Amino acid sequence: MDDTKDITRDFGVLYHPVSALVVYQTKGMDKETYVEHFDMDRNGNPVNAHPLTVREANHLVKALQTKAEKGQTFLKSKGILPATILHIDPSEKGSVLWYTKAQSRPLYFTQSLGITNGRASVPPMLWHATKNSLSVYALATGRRPTESTPLYHAPFFNIYENGNVCMGTVTVDIKNVASVQDFTRAWETYFFKSYFSHLMGNHNPVKGNCVSLWKKLIGTNEPFPKGMLKKNDRTLKNLL
Repeated sequence: MDDTKDITRDFGVLYHPVSALVVYQTKGMDKETYVEHFDMDRNGNPVNAHPLTVREANHLVKALQTKAEKGQTFLKSKGILPATILHIDPSEKGSVLWYTKAQSRPLYFTQSLGITNGRASVPPMLWHATKNSLSVYALATGRRPTESTPLYHAPFFNIYENGNVCMGTVTVDIKNVASVQDFTRAWETYFFKSYFSHLMGNHNPVKGNCVSLWKKLIGTNEPFPKGMLKKNDRTLKNLL
């Protein structure tokens, strides 16, 4: 009995070989080069050897340029860099650190919390995001933070004690060519348009009852009560 099990589907994204190039060179001072193109059969074996055509070479050049262009445009600014941007890592797996001042935002809650959806004031916030993850923190003031600025727990549901946001079933789609403005705007939209549903474990992000706090603030123009914010043990420098 053959107990062999195909587990390749569990590896994540699989890339299958479709072609290969072999470069030949003559010996001596004046080297001549010849490039041979191979197709691949269903088993990954090279077949149909033939000289590299101009069309195939152009396809290769286009593919390489596209990848390079993506790396050059990701997290680039559309014009002058916004003053709210604190730090950018523009690599392919890069990140952005930015802040927002106190503002009024529409907030959404699941029925289980018993909080009416509506607009409410939120405190100044610090955001730290990659293409796939988001962490948020609260700030005591709307002034531009420095490395020594103390961080507070963001006073929302669905946030772990370390600041990481649980996005639940929200589909996050940050493009590889996103500008820094598009990147930060997209993450703020994802965060505020998702439904807050529960606290994470035993973590209570505010001084008092989080449900009661938002029930009181929703639908009013009251500023967020900064006295409800809880300090954590981090500063902005810990995120750099």
